[in-house]
This record gives sequence, structure tokens and C-alpha cells, in this order.
Amino acid sequence: MTAKAMLSRAPGGPETLELSDIPMPKPGPGEVRVAVKAAGVNFPDTLMIRDLYQYRPDRPFAPGGEIAGVVDAVGPGVAMTVGTRVLALTLYGGFASHVVIPADDAIPFPDAMPFDEAAAFIFTYGTSYYGLTDRGHLSSGQTLLVLGAAGGIGASAVELGLAMGARVIGAVSSEDKAAFVRGLGAQDVLVYPAEMDRAGQKQFGSKIKALCPDGIDVVYDPVGGPYAEPALRAMAWGGRYLVVGFPAGIPEIPLNLPLLKGCDIAGVFWGAFTKKDPARFAHQVAEMFRLYRAGQIRPRVSETYPLAQAAVALNRIADRKATGKIVLTI
Repeated sequence: MTAKAMLSRAPGGPETLELSDIPMPKPGPGEVRVAVKAAGVNFPDTLMIRDLYQYRPDRPFAPGGEIAGVVDAVGPGVAMTVGTRVLALTLYGGFASHVVIPADDAIPFPDAMPFDEAAAFIFTYGTSYYGLTDRGHLSSGQTLLVLGAAGGIGASAVELGLAMGARVIGAVSSEDKAAFVRGLGAQDVLVYPAEMDRAGQKQFGSKIKALCPDGIDVVYDPVGGPYAEPALRAMAWGGRYLVVGFPAGIPEIPLNLPLLKGCDIAGVFWGAFTKKDPARFAHQVAEMFRLYRAGQIRPRVSETYPLAQAAVALNRIADRKATGKIVLTI
């Protein structure tokens, strides 16, 4: 009996992945096997296969850090029932028909949530919820600026910011993406150049300040690169700048800016948080499910691809062309 997986056998881009037969994994003590129905596609997947991520699995491995599926086998000592619908963070291995994970990592999800939305849920909303609450201390009536607001991470921050009662300004790189973010409910949307030079930075900063003369309370930045500095310059006194990711490159920040603004720059390393404070993580998952049931958040799955087309999906992410979330269906 075999399973299917998209394997990375050597460092390289998405085109290097190979659809392969692998031995059917068997759960050991404290583990469950999940028949994967859908797998979320995220930017770290594009880094991991190139050996550019902070964690490098032994090859061959399948990328894929979040899944949704059905438990189809359990190991000794596991109380979970076969047939339970679960989502999970896997770090890698999710681009496969079956994956074995610790039973404690398998999270049952609401019956009303379809598999594609479940596979697009935990990574983006988990990162944004932790960032906006624990690191950004966002509160009702404050102003939130979300860079890359049309991507999976950005869109989740827009929705959560609105659910928390903030005024949300989305920043995106095209008019199509701007329309998407307006559809999420953002009160204001800014379009910045896809390639930003110094003049573009000044123009972008001026647009932010025109919308919010008193400054931005919280900046949520999953983009980095040249977009970071103008956003930081538009901060309010005592604001919080949240560092989430760097698809546009790691920015060089003049450290006189946080001094002059009296603001904080805070890192949002959600993956580490989930391991260091599992009780707090479990509380946040329950709260996110409550918001989902209430209709205040919902993953916008804009594109789905079969497992064999994982390279196409990853290139869409790497090229920053996606709106919402991309999911592989298995």
C-alpha cells in the first residue's frame, strides 16, 4: 500500500518537485495518520524547498505546512476516533495524500467548515491573531495598516482587525487587489508601486499620512523590503510595527525612527509561539473558531490546484500574484 507525495529531492524552485509514490506511513504511539483532503500553500513552502528557510528537513521531503483531512488510523495510546475531521500544522510534509502527525497536533474543526477553508485557516489567522493581540495590542478604535493586504496573511489581518473594532487601511500593489481588499471590508485601501524606488517610498508615505494625519497605531507587515520604511515613518507615537515576513526582501531600518516615533518594532514568530505557549495557542484557536462561526472571519480560497500542480500553486505565491489563499486538493 502506497501514498502519494510531491517530493523535494534537491534544492530548487517549485519545478524541481516530483510527484512520487511513497510507503504508506504508519502511526506510532501517540500519533495519528491523516488522509489529507486539502493542503494550504504558503510563502515558507517556497523558501523551504530552496533551503532558504530557518528549518531544513532531510531530503527527500514534501513541503506543505498546513493540512485538513480525516483521521484514518491511530497509534497506540490515542483516544481520537478514526473518521475525525482535523486540521494541523505540519511544518512540512503536507503536500501528500497521507501524513502522520502527533495526535496532540490534530485539531478538530467545525462541521460547517469545508476542507479547503480548514486547510487555509490556521497558519494565516493564527499568525495574524497572535500578531495583532499579543504583539500589537490592537484595540477598538485604533488604526491598523496592513501591507500586502490581498494575500492570505494580509487578508486575515484585515478581517481580524475589523473584528477587533479597528479602522483598517489595506495596502496593495494593484487595483484588482484593491477591489479584493475593499470586499473584505477595509475602510480605506492604498495602491503602492509593485517596484518601489525612493520616490515611490515618499509617495507611499505621503498617501498614508494623508489618510491618517495622526499616525498609524499598528502596522502589520508581511511584505518587508522597501515598503517598510515609509510605513514606519507614518507611525503614531507609541505605535507598534509588526514584523511578519519578507517576500520583498529584508529591509534596513534607520533605528532613529523608532526613537523619534516612540514606537515599538515587534517580531511575530508565530510558529515558535505555538510551541512555547501551547495553552495560550489553544485559547486563541478556540477564539478564532468562535469568530468563524459568527461569520466575522472566513478564508478566501481564491484558487485550488490538484496535488500534481503544486509547482503552479507555489509559483503563484512566490510571484506575489495571489489574492486570498491558494489550496491544493487531494
